[in-house]
Amino acid sequence: MFTDSHCHLTFPEFADQMPQIRAAMAAAQVDRALCICTTLEEFADVQALASGYDNFWASVGVHPDNEDIAEPTVEDLVRRSALPKVVAIGETGLDYYQMEERKGGRSIGDLEWQRDRFRVHIRAAQQTQKPLVIHTREASADTLAILKEEGEDGTGRAAGGVFHCFTETAEVARAALDLGFYISFSGILTFKKAQDLRDVAAFVPMDRMLIETDSPYLAPVPYRGKTNNPSYVPYVAQQIAQLRNLPLETIAKATSDNFETLFSGVKT
Repeated sequence: MFTDSHCHLTFPEFADQMPQIRAAMAAAQVDRALCICTTLEEFADVQALASGYDNFWASVGVHPDNEDIAEPTVEDLVRRSALPKVVAIGETGLDYYQMEERKGGRSIGDLEWQRDRFRVHIRAAQQTQKPLVIHTREASADTLAILKEEGEDGTGRAAGGVFHCFTETAEVARAALDLGFYISFSGILTFKKAQDLRDVAAFVPMDRMLIETDSPYLAPVPYRGKTNNPSYVPYVAQQIAQLRNLPLETIAKATSDNFETLFSGVKT
């Protein structure tokens, strides 16, 4: 019934917990999950997890915030994307959040390596025609500009993809939609102070919307502050159903259908 389009089940928080997680997913009618890769070093574990279960899939990519790790080339990503159960390129994008505090006083101008890495992922996605999983945080203008510069305009060689864990403005959502991208909402949608984001979720077309947990982070109300897991994704769907005055089953079906449309090969 429900699909978690973005989770990190190989992170340490879930060590030796897969039977419990899968049981909780089944009880909550969460039928599928896309397991997201954040480093090349992590990829083998992510792909093995996806290959081990018929309702898990994997991505390959290097998160924009990760440093002191293996830097991917287009060839690295293309080669790994051909392995079984790999259906997406990413998580990739740009992250300028709290630059001074988190990046040792460096400026946005010092992050050319992030922008170069993003371009590598876009080119790999275009070569493989597998969708991008986009992370953007306080960097939407550059994220959109680079996508356009690299030909992501919804036509031709464009790979498309999804802006995951969306927290940007309505204007950014419209721009992403205009480029052919999907928008994915996480548990943040249920937070008390997230009314602006709920307003965005109210207008995003139903055929361009996904839901996710971003586990182990961002557990929705009523589990906020606890370790998130895919069995909580129905709470995101429930919030959207309330916003749109639609049955929960309608949201579950639409977002699951969209998952199948965007990520080819994920039908079970």
